[in-house]
Amino acid sequence: MDYETYRAAHFADPAPESPFEFSGAGGATLLFAEYEKAVAYYTRVLGKPAYVEGDGTRGWRIGATWLTLLRGGDGAPRNIEVGLAMASALEAERLQAAFIQAGGNGTEPSDQLMYEPIRSCPVTDPFGTEIMVFAPLQTP
Repeated sequence: MDYETYRAAHFADPAPESPFEFSGAGGATLLFAEYEKAVAYYTRVLGKPAYVEGDGTRGWRIGATWLTLLRGGDGAPRNIEVGLAMASALEAERLQAAFIQAGGNGTEPSDQLMYEPIRSCPVTDPFGTEIMVFAPLQTP
């Protein structure tokens, strides 16, 4: 399906107005029972955390927002998918490869229509957290 057909089938036209003035989202916070192992994994992929508080909070700057890991929970985050938007398809593939090399699992990157044409590079961390690494593709 081409993008124009996709838009016509799935988007309201005109788009409804939001009742609020959003300036963005505040990021994702994940709680891990195996906190030390989760911090070690994300540090292997993303480098040293930019934020450290006590022995139970670590944060990485992701663009204009944060990915935060907290100690707690009864396992790993469930029923969640963390989206990481990258600057290019190449960067999306590089990040997916880094997650896999550090011990995650992923499927072959593919081009998808998800609000807009994207390069989809899904990965699952060793704890079962779904991470959607993606990058916008050029529209015609």
